[in-house]
Amino acid sequence: MARAVGPSGKVYGQDYEGSARAKERFEARMKTDAMKNVVALARPFDDPLPAEVHDLDLITFFFLYHDTTYMAVDRAAMNRKLFAALKPGGFLIVADHSAKPGSGTSVGKTLHRIEESALKGEVEAAGFRLVASGDFLRHPEDPREKPVFRPETPVDEFVLKFQKPN
Repeated sequence: MARAVGPSGKVYGQDYEGSARAKERFEARMKTDAMKNVVALARPFDDPLPAEVHDLDLITFFFLYHDTTYMAVDRAAMNRKLFAALKPGGFLIVADHSAKPGSGTSVGKTLHRIEESALKGEVEAAGFRLVASGDFLRHPEDPREKPVFRPETPVDEFVLKFQKPN
């Protein structure tokens, strides 16, 4: 993303992975020339950005939304703050691991998955409109019954593109 916005753009980045190895890797990346326009954040999910950050073009939320279902996170507040941080017409792209229909948010901790319709409903409740979805990470052969780590088949994943109305 840092390369995509160019030298005059700004990226706010948060790497949630808590392991020492992941932290070390993120800190090493932050020292590279490509990351000069990146502001590293360490914030709670339900307060994702400093108050002065607004009018963003794009927010990406990749493969962690399911984690917020079992953490002490007010997802409605989180989604409202993501909505407020975007400029009118701005986009929120969410990708996550697909759970079986009817699972809702109940398998976030055990399987590290979330039902697509549950995520969609929560995000739309904040005011976002679903404008597109991508099938490029879909794997219908995944029975969606096991955790996503060390899968026996490729993991079925979804990508949703939401927009803040003008």
